[in-house]
Amino acid sequence: MSTRAKGGKGTPATVAATKAKIEYTLHSYEVDPDAESYGEAAADALGVPYGQLFKTLLAEVDGRLTVGIVPVSATLDLKALAAAAGGKKARMADPKNAERATGYVVGGISPLGQRRALPAVVDASVSALATVYVSAGRRGLQIELAPADLIRLTGARVAAIARG
Repeated sequence: MSTRAKGGKGTPATVAATKAKIEYTLHSYEVDPDAESYGEAAADALGVPYGQLFKTLLAEVDGRLTVGIVPVSATLDLKALAAAAGGKKARMADPKNAERATGYVVGGISPLGQRRALPAVVDASVSALATVYVSAGRRGLQIELAPADLIRLTGARVAAIARG
């Protein structure tokens, strides 16, 4: 199912996209509570290639929360993320800290409309895509938008941060 949000209602992610006046499409799907990977389950449910649906991961780079946005077909290269963010060392953030900082629950963390503006890096593979899918702020809802709009709305740097 595809819809366009009207009037700024919805999740903080859809509100942010609407306020920015970008073109986007929402896609909802049934959540599989037993899925091992939220991202791959979302891609399967929507019939989207794994390389086009990106997951939002939070890491601590030199103690500072940083957002890594990579295809669900890949893993986040922490060393590459640290380098892209201008740091030395990165480790995955505690899920509770990620939820507190973003205002979203794990499995539904969107790179858009986060509670606090955090530094973000999106994998360079995004540049080859016409559109990209990311979480719209809750499990069962993805937002499809142009890579340039994702980069602009998140203030992300583009760098090779995905492995596999």
